[in-house]
Amino acid sequence: MDQYLGQVVMAIGFILAILGLYGLLSQKNMIKMILGFSIFTTGVNIIMVAIGYVKGGTAPILDAEGNAVAKFVDPVPQALVLTSIVIGLGVTAMMLAYVMKLYQDKKSLNINDYKDLKW
Repeated sequence: MDQYLGQVVMAIGFILAILGLYGLLSQKNMIKMILGFSIFTTGVNIIMVAIGYVKGGTAPILDAEGNAVAKFVDPVPQALVLTSIVIGLGVTAMMLAYVMKLYQDKKSLNINDYKDLKW
């Protein structure tokens, strides 16, 4: 099972990304669209972590002699995911605040009711 762990996690990430993208594009309710965006970004984050997975890998730390460990995990995808989580949280909060203001104005969460700026 351990040999397939990276592939299983990557498949789960792709499934979440596809479901989130479908929810983002198919829903008319703006809250559901934001939820789809959050699921999509979670799937992308899982994919990035799965790409950086190394079976039997260790932390990128030097040993007592000053040599790098033979099989270490690249920390860059993990750092990118942490940054992505923080940015995603900020974007989601901004979208929710914007939807709250739109709801106060028109009393509707349906995206089709907002045609004021449409060409």
